[in-house]
Amino acid sequence: METTIRPIQGTEEIDACARMMAGSEPWITLQRDFDASVQTLTSPGKEVYVAAGGEEILGFIVLNMQGGFIGYIQSIGVAPGWRSRGIGRRLVAYAEERIFREAPNVFICVSSFNPGAQRFYRSLGYEVIGELTDFIVRGHSEILLRKTIAPWREFKKRPV
Repeated sequence: METTIRPIQGTEEIDACARMMAGSEPWITLQRDFDASVQTLTSPGKEVYVAAGGEEILGFIVLNMQGGFIGYIQSIGVAPGWRSRGIGRRLVAYAEERIFREAPNVFICVSSFNPGAQRFYRSLGYEVIGELTDFIVRGHSEILLRKTIAPWREFKKRPV
């Protein structure tokens, strides 16, 4: 099946991604329900992209490209039936390409209780740069990861 990555479109796609978030980890443990997931996906200033196979939404990624934390991947999710098939890897590659045009760093947080995601990001070249204890829910940390191509002083924006 041909998979495309493109900006999210319309309420049906937002709802599909919000159900994906609210119904799976790490969002269950982080206590993000459907309404909070919709709020994340529709938040002003965020860029949301979906991996689509025909009419089916296979996954999504939410980027923060404004303010003091440019280049932050806020959320990424893949539909249960499409996991371990390269969709997450493609979404992260798409996000990196987008971010590295404007910033030299990509940041992402991964929950301490999610070792599979930690391995995934390390396999993509991300390094641990910090830990935020009890950041979202008590008893769990968010581990801050970074992938970089240059220090800010050496970075030059690329043309679109």
